[in-house]
Amino acid sequence: MKTRNLAAALLASVSLAACAAGPDYVAPVAPPAAEAPFVGAQSPEVTATAPNDTWWRLYDDPVLNGLVQDALAANTDVRVAVARIARARANLRGSRSDALPQTALNGTGTYGRVPESQVLPGIDRERRTVDGEFAVSYELDLFGRVRRGIEASRADYAAAQEDADAVRVTVVADTVRAYVDATSAAEQLAVARHTVDLLDRSVRITQARFEHGLNQKLDVIRVTQLREQQAAAIPTLQATRDAALFRLATLTGRTPQDLPAQVRERTTTPDVGQPIPVGDGRTLLARRPDVKAAERRLAADTARIGVATADLYPKITLGASVGTTALGDTSVFGAGPLRWLVGPLISWAFPNQEAIRARIGGAKADAQADLATFDGTVLRALEETETALSAYRNALLRKDRLASARDAATRAANVSLARQRRGQIDALNVLDAQRTQAQSDADYAQATRDVAFAQVNLFRALGGNWQNEQVAAAEPEGTVR
Repeated sequence: MKTRNLAAALLASVSLAACAAGPDYVAPVAPPAAEAPFVGAQSPEVTATAPNDTWWRLYDDPVLNGLVQDALAANTDVRVAVARIARARANLRGSRSDALPQTALNGTGTYGRVPESQVLPGIDRERRTVDGEFAVSYELDLFGRVRRGIEASRADYAAAQEDADAVRVTVVADTVRAYVDATSAAEQLAVARHTVDLLDRSVRITQARFEHGLNQKLDVIRVTQLREQQAAAIPTLQATRDAALFRLATLTGRTPQDLPAQVRERTTTPDVGQPIPVGDGRTLLARRPDVKAAERRLAADTARIGVATADLYPKITLGASVGTTALGDTSVFGAGPLRWLVGPLISWAFPNQEAIRARIGGAKADAQADLATFDGTVLRALEETETALSAYRNALLRKDRLASARDAATRAANVSLARQRRGQIDALNVLDAQRTQAQSDADYAQATRDVAFAQVNLFRALGGNWQNEQVAAAEPEGTVR
């Protein structure tokens, strides 16, 4: 009879264990329009091909490739993110251990003396006691408290991985941007120095014409003033280049003195030189780490509703222990009779469950906030990408217009100098043409920099994923640095 009752109880426990308290997680669905082609993708500058995670290789620059790999391996922000992954993984191991039997080995040793009035004559008042016990307990996860906890920890671990990818996206984009900033500043420096050289030539010509009575002293002063104005831009550009190089060193985990020499030698702004693959809304949401992290946090907090809900029901733990007590100088092992204990422990917060229901309400509110965060993250991802597409397209248009303006200004300046030599125009007209040429050259160099920055911003908006390649290499099991 007892056997049948025990079997029935175990069968009931197994059937109850098939259920878990709280809602089952259902992944949120983005609006259908979010997965459509981008509004700004209808241009020859981009293509609907799926983007490449290692987008920086499109620049075909070995120095840049090396810098990005250094940043992914040594950047301090990446190292912090990897450490947080290890922390989340440790929490997941801790949650999984709750599903296993819990064991404990206890031992105590005491030495004491009792009052003479409390012992019989002839009995030693001083005694030594050694007690040893081994205990084991196992929670019957009838209502899924443990399983929901594991589910939440697993989602937290995935969110930490996505957070690390979001950091990598930022670090790679910042590294490429710093490289672009350094090289474009070098290119702008070259333009500024060339402009100063041309104005030096103009100063000599104007001075010579003044000495021959063909120009006034004011003409020489004006040309010299323009030359000094253009030369004054050089220190600012040099400071910009130095700051970009120092920032590049920090991003790659170096001191400024350790930056490779080949990086300082680069003086040409990198350019993709081909249509950029951007995919569509569906591929964007599948790539963006912040979107995936928001979805995983929603899954984690949904599971925590189940953890809180399970506390409404009884918690049943099976326990057993075996131990012995030894008196005097004898050994604890085999010195006295064994004692043992086996039985269930039932704990149930009932009937006052208001505190538990408050925790459930808080968990539901967290999940609702996570859902709103996910929706907002999806919208921001689309906004950032469309904005980056528009900025890139218009930056290219501006660069093309400024290229035409620069060519026209160069031709005008050359014609003005030629006509000045023949005495057909005065120095004021030449000065105006040279000022226009200098401004056009500077504007074009700045436009080239803006195009490169717009490319980086677009790649950054498109996201990326390096978990499989980078995390495994960056966080070996059990490694502590």
